[in-house]
Amino acid sequence: MHNEPLAFRMRPETIDEVIGQDHVIGETTPLYRMIKNGHVPSLLLYGEPGIGKTSLAYAIAGTSKLPFIALNATVAGKKDVEDVVKEARMTGKVLLFLDEIHRFNKLQQDTLLPHVESGSIILIGATTENPFHDVNPAIRSRCGEIVQLKRLQPEDLLNLLKRTLEDKKKGLGQEDIVITTEQLQKIAEGVNGDARKALTFLESLLAASDEENGQIIVEDDLLQQLLTRISLLGDKKGSHHYNLLSALQKSVRGSDVNAALYYLAQLLEIGDLTAVTRRLLVMSYEDIGLAAPDVGAHVVAATDAALRLGMPEARIPLSVVTVEMCLASKSNSAYRAIDQATKVLHEQPTGEIPMHLRDTHYGGAAQLGHGGYVYPHDTPVGSFGGWTDQQYLPDSLAGTEFYSPVEAGDETRMAAIYKRLLSFKGKKNPR
Repeated sequence: MHNEPLAFRMRPETIDEVIGQDHVIGETTPLYRMIKNGHVPSLLLYGEPGIGKTSLAYAIAGTSKLPFIALNATVAGKKDVEDVVKEARMTGKVLLFLDEIHRFNKLQQDTLLPHVESGSIILIGATTENPFHDVNPAIRSRCGEIVQLKRLQPEDLLNLLKRTLEDKKKGLGQEDIVITTEQLQKIAEGVNGDARKALTFLESLLAASDEENGQIIVEDDLLQQLLTRISLLGDKKGSHHYNLLSALQKSVRGSDVNAALYYLAQLLEIGDLTAVTRRLLVMSYEDIGLAAPDVGAHVVAATDAALRLGMPEARIPLSVVTVEMCLASKSNSAYRAIDQATKVLHEQPTGEIPMHLRDTHYGGAAQLGHGGYVYPHDTPVGSFGGWTDQQYLPDSLAGTEFYSPVEAGDETRMAAIYKRLLSFKGKKNPR
């Protein structure tokens, strides 16, 4: 009887056993030929969870016969890296597989990178995050290739499941299992291209199935119940999770209530309530903004209530504000304006604050030339309140406009006021 999980046992031992990924490791690819000829380059493997990054690393190690060490960057310390270096010095060359490589810290890098550069350590890093965004450039520059793995196709997973059922050494070949090709096909189609999930699902399915006369019999009803459940789940920290958050925001921005609720439901089933509430709060100001400024306060109240309530009740206030944001008037003018101001700040020398705006609440301010500010409240303009024509931006930016109003919802009124105030510039008695 095996103690290791099925997904662990069924990892390919050579590159010829790898399922799918023919664009990367197929027999006609340069990488396959290099490894077969005894040359293993340092690599970065990028892709979603469960599509074979770890399996490919182990398969490369099995084919190359190089001394192999596997570490996870989230838990590995400086001593672990030093041990890899020692092993490389003793054996001449080591193949290091580093999972979650985007979490590699500078101290670990400083210890390891010279040996990667010299070739005594061959580094295969794996990450679910975009390596161009999240992997340190020092690591990227020492890896000859960034390999993006693709989600496995149902036919790839079907072959893997069949191989597992037939394999008497590592798989389930010694078990008497009654399962149809149609049932295996449903599993292959229901795990979203994730090989690890497919094998874990098969293992759980068999554990939950009835045994009759020494046979494990898989029933359609049980299979469907389990498939329905796993289709709702995802990886809280993987790319798919961030894709869901992105899809939620873009659906709200596009005013599609049904799509927004669909993605919200998926995110809540995954269970990362903090990420969901944070994204909804950002959206209320980024996408609704001045067109419906009350929405921001509504979302603050709803997200606070959701975090206090927890699931499943949290779905109620969050669904309310999601629908409200979808159907609200929308404007991104304020955040575009601050981004434009920030851009100018970085691209141009910082302008001098006009003398009449500088602090005068101390003795000697007048000697420095500070003063001359006109108090706007003393000069009312119609029903707007106080306004006076004086310069607020630095001289080098006088007349610059960062804000471009959007005439939507409540911002229509604000846009009219903004344009009216601009028309007052240069007039002594605006009315």
